[in-house]
Amino acid sequence: MNRIARLLVATLLLAATSASADASLDILVYGASGNIGSLVVAEALQRGHRVTAVSRDPSRLATQHRNLVVAGGDLLDIASIEHLVRGQDVVISAVRGVIGDKADPGKALQLISVRNIVAVLRDAGQPAPRFIHVGGSGSLEVEPGVLFAEKLPKLLLPKRLESEIIGQIWALDYLRGVTDVQWTYATPPKNLTNGGRTGKYRVGGDSVLEDERGRSRLSRADFAVALVDEAERAAHIGQRFSVAY
Repeated sequence: MNRIARLLVATLLLAATSASADASLDILVYGASGNIGSLVVAEALQRGHRVTAVSRDPSRLATQHRNLVVAGGDLLDIASIEHLVRGQDVVISAVRGVIGDKADPGKALQLISVRNIVAVLRDAGQPAPRFIHVGGSGSLEVEPGVLFAEKLPKLLLPKRLESEIIGQIWALDYLRGVTDVQWTYATPPKNLTNGGRTGKYRVGGDSVLEDERGRSRLSRADFAVALVDEAERAAHIGQRFSVAY
């Protein structure tokens, strides 16, 4: 190989490396110590993205990686959110819980966090990070105009869980009125499993996705794949999308 050819190959390799580096994202993950959030962190790191993993208790985050920053954060604290979202490309929130009155859906952390993150991103100006919220399957339609949440046996539901489900529905309603922030509401199927990562899933909209046996399911690992895919592709800005096998 002559000198010119070697220079050409080196240039092409450098360009490919630069393109790969440019494709990496700065991703902030709330709920990073949870069942879904921890898998999102692992998936994003495996793909070469830079991740800030946030938890109210950072000691719960034992993962170490050259592209990982572990941070404490509080979604009830606007100043904390402002500090953490600065310089990020994407914010993914996978949190749950009820603050205070367990019978009040307005106290669901899912709803409160959506409002607080949107408020911060709205004030951040452009370019602000994109926001992906991990929603709830209760907001999916099992038939036209009928939500899955309406079919759940209320007498058997713990009040805290009922408040979280309703809070997720309200969070989607709230986001659908937001036009000045790039948001996405990612909805899991009825059943999330502990199965392995296959990298395969189907994408739907407002209706429950079921397989040929009538099952609505997906592994948490593959839900994490779908979330990081959305972070990379920005395919559902200003929309809700659902995923299942």
